[in-house]
Amino acid sequence: MKKIVMSRFILTLLAILALAACAQPLPPEKSSYAGNWQSAAMGLLITQDGNVAYKRRIGSNTTKSVRGPLQSFEGNNFIVGVWPLKVTFEVSVPPHEVHGRWKMTVDGVELTRE
Repeated sequence: MKKIVMSRFILTLLAILALAACAQPLPPEKSSYAGNWQSAAMGLLITQDGNVAYKRRIGSNTTKSVRGPLQSFEGNNFIVGVWPLKVTFEVSVPPHEVHGRWKMTVDGVELTRE
């Protein structure tokens, strides 16, 4: 009997974690964030269904990367990951068009959408 209760507890916990990991689709007012954003040292892919892949070169031998579901927006900033492993991306300049090209500044880096 004790094994059945423990098994149900573990299955319930796994189900809760799986649901928490689900990405939130981009809200309509943030749809301009979707795309493949690039600079010389950073790449950021944000899909319409709310998945994010980020890679940044820091110096000559170090890279930082994050892959995960989009959890929410706080103003222009967005949060990626699953509790307790969440990362906030600071967007100082939200997506905007300049001479036919889309630009956005994330974590101090100007990116261009390809």
